[in-house]
Amino acid sequence: MTNSFMIRVPATSANIGPGFDVVGLSLSLYLTLTVTIGEPSASPVITYSGEGADEVPLDPYRNLMTRVALYVLRCNGHRSFPPDLVSIHCDNQIPFGRGLGSSGAAVIAGVLLGDNLGKLNLSRERILDYALMVERHPDNVTAALVGGFVGSYLRELDPQATEAAQVPLAEVLPEYPPDAGEDWGLSPPVPPLGIGHYVQFKWNSSIKALAIIPRFELSTAKARAVLPDSYSKKDLVFNMQRLAVLTTALGQTPPDPELIFEAMKDRVHQPYRKTLIPGLPAVTSLITPTSHPGLLGICLSGAGPTILALATHNFESIAEKIREIFRLEQIEVDWKILEVAGGSTVNC
Repeated sequence: MTNSFMIRVPATSANIGPGFDVVGLSLSLYLTLTVTIGEPSASPVITYSGEGADEVPLDPYRNLMTRVALYVLRCNGHRSFPPDLVSIHCDNQIPFGRGLGSSGAAVIAGVLLGDNLGKLNLSRERILDYALMVERHPDNVTAALVGGFVGSYLRELDPQATEAAQVPLAEVLPEYPPDAGEDWGLSPPVPPLGIGHYVQFKWNSSIKALAIIPRFELSTAKARAVLPDSYSKKDLVFNMQRLAVLTTALGQTPPDPELIFEAMKDRVHQPYRKTLIPGLPAVTSLITPTSHPGLLGICLSGAGPTILALATHNFESIAEKIREIFRLEQIEVDWKILEVAGGSTVNC
């Protein structure tokens, strides 16, 4: 006899302009896992459909989600996947390398998979601890886990816990050699308690997220490499002022386009990433609530290259104008109107 359960994790957009590494927004594109439990088998079969289906490894010791799940299991006394795990089918709507939280979604899906396979009953806070041992930045994984418009931070830990939380990623998720058996990598570093904390902000339900997705990938590592090691006080104050306003403004009724548009400006990451995303300066300066009524604000989604426009109406006009700007740079785009989503779910 077989039975199954489903895990669904939303896409996310980080930063939302001034909130670099601080705020995230969950969006209605999903990574969905269908997990089948049945007769004992030698190794679970992984299948994949949707975005990235031709590039995701299907070996459970190489796939990110199952490696994260195995990490969670081994931290809690389970040597391997349970023998009655028959298969995992992943259906993915989240484009890879576009600034929509594909890796964060995979990490949260992996932690939830490990939690349910091991019947661990982890709290939401503990699930976040495991995710932060892998992802290290709280904005995407927190929004993917809890949903909505979320602010998060990494807590200052005592020296021993700080050291535990900062072990190299290679020790958390080691690269399994081809001949690795069940005894290989049995003692992973257990996350300390309470690595990350968060708060959910109010969100005006009339505001939709318009994602304009260029047809090229940009790795987070490359997008971070162009950022400076230090910033001027003026630029940091600029961002803090706007973030303080933005976290309240997006929950007000009615939303104030002039207030939100200015509050979504940034001087910490977007100016430095313009060399990686041709057309970004034009998009963020030429399209305004005056030129396109309905628009509230516009920014880079995460590390990019996706552009996130928050709006209440006139979506097609906004998207087509952004498409026009990117075409001047010989870049084609796709666009989607997305809702702000709830958090991750597990349905048995």
